[in-house]
Amino acid sequence: MLNKFREHLQPILDKTGVLFSSLGLSPNTLSLIGFIITIISSIIFGINSLKLDPILNFSAIGSIILLTGAFFDVIDGSVAKITKTTSRKGSFLDSTLDKISESIIFLGIAIGELADPILCLIAVSSSLLVSYTRSRAETLGIDLRGVGFGERAERILILAIMGLLPFSHSLEYGVIIVIGISIITIIQRIYRTLKIL
Repeated sequence: MLNKFREHLQPILDKTGVLFSSLGLSPNTLSLIGFIITIISSIIFGINSLKLDPILNFSAIGSIILLTGAFFDVIDGSVAKITKTTSRKGSFLDSTLDKISESIIFLGIAIGELADPILCLIAVSSSLLVSYTRSRAETLGIDLRGVGFGERAERILILAIMGLLPFSHSLEYGVIIVIGISIITIIQRIYRTLKIL
């Protein structure tokens, strides 16, 4: 769903990509930076369980950092396109880091007691299945890009927005929404693939 919205933002992303490419940062470096920032957000989520300071909202802080990591995850593709350095190695690295970081995000949320651990387990499992259905279909020559509205960008954005909302258990509601859209997307992708086959 956000891929369609991204088309309208492409001119801005291209300009941002030019800026970052002028700094000499490779797409793989940007992927690693985004990955590290996302891991930091997971740690912040996890710290919530320590109850260090009742004033600090670890859910909101982690969500802001998560959005920052997501920004780098978007920009690495723009830099690769502008510098014409797209490669299978970069694509593999980016995709793998995405799956690792997303798993760790839910782990951080569970450890931080910001959502029920069982819900986090279901969320990470369904999220990975969304990616699996696409990659498996691609091995059969079927492109599922844009099929379903529960892709990684949507899932991360939902978690970040819900984490910023000023009410109790907002992030848990975010996890529940992620589960819902992931399951719907899995069904949509299975249906589309079977229909084409």
